[in-house]
Amino acid sequence: MNVLKHMEAIFLAAAVLVGVTSAAHAASVAKHERYDAQVTIEGQQMAVVKVTAKRP
Repeated sequence: MNVLKHMEAIFLAAAVLVGVTSAAHAASVAKHERYDAQVTIEGQQMAVVKVTAKRP
């Protein structure tokens, strides 16, 4: 019965824990994406797309 009494507090604690971990994961992913964007690969040709079409 004691667990049922405190179910709201358990739910709120779980929700806060999920929010904190998802925010930390998002920050970690963003940091890795910024690092990958700064890395350049030399010696590879860049793909060039030429689109020829009439304007509407």
